[in-house]
Amino acid sequence: MSIYQKIAAVGIKYLGKDILFKYGFNLSPMYRRSTGRVIQASKDLLHIRIRIKISYKNKNYVSSIFGGSMFSAVDPIPMVQLMNLIGDDYVVWDKSAQVFFKRPAKEHLYADFTYTVEELNDITRRVQQEKEIEIEKITYLTNKDNNKTFCEVRKIIYIADKAFYKEKRKQAKQHQH
Repeated sequence: MSIYQKIAAVGIKYLGKDILFKYGFNLSPMYRRSTGRVIQASKDLLHIRIRIKISYKNKNYVSSIFGGSMFSAVDPIPMVQLMNLIGDDYVVWDKSAQVFFKRPAKEHLYADFTYTVEELNDITRRVQQEKEIEIEKITYLTNKDNNKTFCEVRKIIYIADKAFYKEKRKQAKQHQH
């Protein structure tokens, strides 16, 4: 269990998942360096919204937001959000990502991360049947009004039944020896 998971276990009792998610990310050194900030987290965590303010901390050589800042602000959210939504009986890992820069970002950026109840039910049903699956989540970094897209991030997320995953890892280690 990571230090973040230990803090979360205690914090959820006193603050609630939404408050802990928002402030946990915003205070975390690894996320702070991305220059992204969680500005909204719904009570049920089905919706998260972030903002990346353009500043001297993330401007590149041509005075637009550095692509690394855009990606790192988006990167952890879908995986950690899903982990919090489906619970401890599952293993959730980022498997891959593709970043598509559409235009230089010379203004504050926003991104929304959403899971639906139907999507979560489908994920857990599929994992029960198949033991391990992959899903794709697409995030758009836009202006405040969502009418201009600056960047698109496509992530492949791996989800497995925890017991299945542990057995699979155990067997893989036995084959190595």
